[in-house]
Amino acid sequence: MLNIKKYAAIDIGSNAMRLLIMNIIEEEGKETIFSKSSLIRVPIRLGQDVFTTGAVSSEAENRMVDAMKAFFLLMKVNKVDRFMACATSAMREATNAKSIVDRVYNESGIKISIIDGKKEAMIIASSDLKHFINSSNSILYIDVGGGSTEFTLFDQGKQLNSKSFKNGTVRLLNNMVEPQVWKDIEQWIKEETKELKDLIVIGSGGNINKIFKLSGKAQDKPLSYFYLHKQLLALSKMSYDERISVLGLNPDRADVIIPAINIYNNAMKWSGAKYIYVPKIGVSDGIVKALYYNKVKLDYQTIAY
Repeated sequence: MLNIKKYAAIDIGSNAMRLLIMNIIEEEGKETIFSKSSLIRVPIRLGQDVFTTGAVSSEAENRMVDAMKAFFLLMKVNKVDRFMACATSAMREATNAKSIVDRVYNESGIKISIIDGKKEAMIIASSDLKHFINSSNSILYIDVGGGSTEFTLFDQGKQLNSKSFKNGTVRLLNNMVEPQVWKDIEQWIKEETKELKDLIVIGSGGNINKIFKLSGKAQDKPLSYFYLHKQLLALSKMSYDERISVLGLNPDRADVIIPAINIYNNAMKWSGAKYIYVPKIGVSDGIVKALYYNKVKLDYQTIAY
């Protein structure tokens, strides 16, 4: 007999907000199936304000509140059993974060948990990485966001270390990443990976997902370092308008995709990895898995029907 639950995750990032609703299908004697019911993405770009002025603007705050009201109603009509809302880099740094969190709760009923980089990496690691983690390869997992990038290392099926750096696509667009940050990332990667053999990279985030989709490869096949570098050069030669009209990128994706691929490309070069796998996972997927398996302590909510 099947038992179907519905969990949801709200990921409030520096570039966009996402609502993921997931069907969780349980059947005795079989592995639990996680099936995406719907994914809604709203490009509010909170980091544009926070990384330049230190606070979320009133316009972005109003849009965020409207989005959260809509998210709550969508969860309610979908009869979601359990959900959680997480905010990352931009809200971590916003001087008006507390007042926004309070307002969102008062107007939508959604409690926002502002998580640090370490917890963000733990949540992401809760995603479906079993196929890769149980392999003989050492793994450098990279999640590139608008405000920060999380790196997590696995070897022999175990997590070795993780680190969050204030280097993300929205920061890079606004020239707010100091050269020293790049040097720190390079040093950390080289030091942490120097003893690891047959290292592969796993990438998550909307930008690497888009590059992978454009490649036309099967989901279980990797992209090579040389392919990624070639795409970076090709994208850099195209204008913003061409990236929208020729490649079909969303306007809020067409500018951030270049700095994002630059981060992945450099990380592969510094780690010596030849291949990157893109299994279409991220913070929202991690939240759902973490809620279900209860491996990361999360402050979830339920909806009264």
